[in-house]
Amino acid sequence: MVQNSLYILLLLWVKSFALLPLRLLYVFSDMLYFLIYRVIRYRLKIVRQNLRNAFPDQTDRERRRTERRFYHHFADYVVETIKLAHISQEEVLRRAYIRNPEIIKPLLAQGHTCIMLLMGHYGNWEWFTGATPFFGGEVQVHQIYRPLKSPAFDRLFLFLRGRFHSFSIKKNEVIRKLIRLRQAGTPSLAVFIADQTPSKANLHYWTTFLHQESAMLTGPERIAVKLNLPVIYVEIRKVKRGYYTVDFELITDRPKEMPEHWITEEYTRRMERNILRDPAYWLWTHKRWKYRRTT
Repeated sequence: MVQNSLYILLLLWVKSFALLPLRLLYVFSDMLYFLIYRVIRYRLKIVRQNLRNAFPDQTDRERRRTERRFYHHFADYVVETIKLAHISQEEVLRRAYIRNPEIIKPLLAQGHTCIMLLMGHYGNWEWFTGATPFFGGEVQVHQIYRPLKSPAFDRLFLFLRGRFHSFSIKKNEVIRKLIRLRQAGTPSLAVFIADQTPSKANLHYWTTFLHQESAMLTGPERIAVKLNLPVIYVEIRKVKRGYYTVDFELITDRPKEMPEHWITEEYTRRMERNILRDPAYWLWTHKRWKYRRTT
């Protein structure tokens, strides 16, 4: 009951706030930046430790510049995500522009009704939810997600992500759902955000990522191999405030033929390259390196 009431209040506030044009929302973003960075200092110790470890050869001044730019972008991400509650699909498509959606068609023509997209917490990954028209409206977009601890916030994000008829799949239901989509012959894109830390029970593959020994998620690769899904990397670039471009890069259309962990390593290298191009737009606040390799 409490969570339901909280959800209703959150939804009403978000919908009201989202009525404002983006130019005004960015004024709030500037104030939010000052609040979370200068006053609250939201996860500042984590951000600084992550940047220090990822860029050991940089000076403190260089890392502080990235830090400030990151918090500016993070504030933009917050208001842009809120704006999803009241933005047209046409505007989302213009602001999160996929430059080569045609890469999907040949894979569908080969009989692959379900295609895996691997992306990271870079730029504004939430705006990708409006991408369906890029594929002629015939391809469904399914996002794989971990439920949030707060049921109210979880429902809010599901509402925002589903505004343009994309779907959300809980991570523990992925294989079952994708098998059903494939059996139904429904052309689908399964979107995995794969730069998260694996659970402690799933530290199966370690590699170097941003100058640190890192455990990588291997679940997407195992699913791709099991279901024979082509794998595409989604590279996001922030062009300017409120505008992003998306490029699809085919990793493989023959996952069963690839050596073990090859897909995971390819994703890691491309994600790292994406981040190093401009580090300010990656999500430095999350505890990406919670575990240390013991053997």
